[in-house]
Amino acid sequence: MTQPPHQARCVVIGTGVLGSAAAWALARRLGDGVVVLEQFEPGHRRGSSSDHSRIIRHSYDSAVYTRLTRAMFTAWAAVERESGERLVVRTGGLDLGDPAVTASITELDAAAAAMTAADIPFERLDAGEVQRRFPQWRLAPDTRALWQDGAGILDVGRATATLLALARGHGAAVHTHVKVLRLEDRGDDVLIHTDRGTVAAGHVVACTGKWTARFLRGFHDLPLRHTAEQVTYVAAPDLGAFAPERFPIWIRLGRPCFYGFPVYGASAVKIAEDLGGPEVEPDDEESAIDPARVERVLGFLERHLPAAVGPVASSRSCVYDLTPDRHLVVGPLPGHPRVMVTVGNGHAAKFGALFGEILADLVVDGATMHPIDPLSAGRPVLCAPGS
Repeated sequence: MTQPPHQARCVVIGTGVLGSAAAWALARRLGDGVVVLEQFEPGHRRGSSSDHSRIIRHSYDSAVYTRLTRAMFTAWAAVERESGERLVVRTGGLDLGDPAVTASITELDAAAAAMTAADIPFERLDAGEVQRRFPQWRLAPDTRALWQDGAGILDVGRATATLLALARGHGAAVHTHVKVLRLEDRGDDVLIHTDRGTVAAGHVVACTGKWTARFLRGFHDLPLRHTAEQVTYVAAPDLGAFAPERFPIWIRLGRPCFYGFPVYGASAVKIAEDLGGPEVEPDDEESAIDPARVERVLGFLERHLPAAVGPVASSRSCVYDLTPDRHLVVGPLPGHPRVMVTVGNGHAAKFGALFGEILADLVVDGATMHPIDPLSAGRPVLCAPGS
């Protein structure tokens, strides 16, 4: 544990995947002018970046994201080249639409339209073709699907550690067990008040996850809500049938939405329900596991992937930080051009390396070539009274 300096060109707050990516991209350009502050220790389990896997893909029901996915994959490839680590495992990906599920086909068609507009190749499959390629599935006859070759797994825990190590290698100083108390915008710089003194910085990049609303309260309030979410690992009897080379990542779109992974990082398949948990007030610890939600995901497996049904190996929890429109946030706070923020909405990890580059562009150059205006912290839904 070392004392943070009194001055820095840029201070990054948080060492999850977004903070570590920002530290990496900034340190490549600013060297030892980058200081990173972490309230716990890198790799801790209280946030959302310490698990084995996140889905990485081109298919979104919003063109806002599909326009960014090529650059997203390119950014991760740059991290892999620099580090020599394999961080993205290509498995291919299935988006499943079930007419019996609310909004499922609407979201499937929107994803197809977004990929078509971005000239990203994909295939449309019917239930029979999905089951021919992947006999593990049991689907209703009228199920429709999209297949994308490029989708796969981001090894989020390894990626986060790799990014932070690269940042250190470029000169960034990482200070752990430093709690940021508040910010003070002085116009020409920002004063970061911590429990171990103050740091004056030319810019601040806040990648603080579920702590963001608390951290910014009174400085610039964001209308965020929080939900307790969880994933479950199930020890499938035939692990080989769900190996990454034989089974893809998948999402059953609609409400409720379920998603899952082949065997990776643990001797089990991983499954979760997206936005399946209640609203909570985030604290500094992991949320408790809800057995009823474990039963819901096991029920999905029993109906649609019966060969994966087995003992529950483990479950893990996290907290989503959600904007009213569930779009991500990346960029400066309105009225505070020296303060950059991110809000992950439970699906930002895959964009980590790219968002690091974008944040570095904004800090160093004042602009970025990437189309992020729809993700601005100043968009109307984040500024409307009572939102």
